[in-house]
Amino acid sequence: MTEQLQFDASQLDWQKVDGLMPAIVQDVVTGEVLMQGFLNQEALTETLKSGHVTFFSRTKGRLWTKGESSGHFLNLKAISTDCDRDCLLIAAEPVGPTCHKGTVSCFDGHPRPPLAFLAELEQLLAARKGADPETSYTARLYAKGTKRIAQKVGEEGVEVALAAMAKDREELINESADLLYHLTVLLQNEGLQLADVVNRLAERHQTK
Repeated sequence: MTEQLQFDASQLDWQKVDGLMPAIVQDVVTGEVLMQGFLNQEALTETLKSGHVTFFSRTKGRLWTKGESSGHFLNLKAISTDCDRDCLLIAAEPVGPTCHKGTVSCFDGHPRPPLAFLAELEQLLAARKGADPETSYTARLYAKGTKRIAQKVGEEGVEVALAAMAKDREELINESADLLYHLTVLLQNEGLQLADVVNRLAERHQTK
C-alpha cells in the first residue's frame, strides 16, 4: 500500500456538499490542473483502493473511473482536503491526455505553470534513452555515454558564463536553454531526475 492511500476520509464534511465532494485533479509532476469532478463516498473508496481516480458521474448516475474506456487513467499519487473539509485536491500521474477532446487538460488554453515544460521535456528525453542513435540528437548523446554528455554540460556552462559577461541577454537565454537541456540528459543518463535536484535545493533552504 502506498503512502497516498493512507488518506483519512473520516473528517470530510459530506453533509455540507450533499454527498458529492468536488475534486480538482492536478498533474503531480507539472502542477497543471487537469480536470474537475465529483466524488461520493463510494467513489473515494474506489479511488483509494484501485489507485485510479474515480468519480461519481452525474450524467451516467454511476461510478466512473477516468480512463475506463480510453485507457487514459489518472494514477493517484496524493490526495488532500481543504481547510473546510468540503473539497479535494488530487495529485495524479496522467496516462495520456486527460480531456476527452484529446488535450492535456480540460482547461485547455489556461496559462500553464511556467516551469511545466521542464517536466514534459524530461519525460521526452527519458523516452529517447533506448532509441536508435540515428533517430535523434538526444539518442546519439545517450549512445556516447556519460563522458560526452558531461563534456557538453561543461561546454554549455562556459557558454552561459561568456554570454552573461558579454551582457548579451538573447544569447544568455539561448545558452541557458542548451545548458538545461544537456543537464537534463545527463541526469537521466545517471538515473536521476530534475526533482532530485529541486528537492536538494528545498532541503538546503529548510536548514537555513
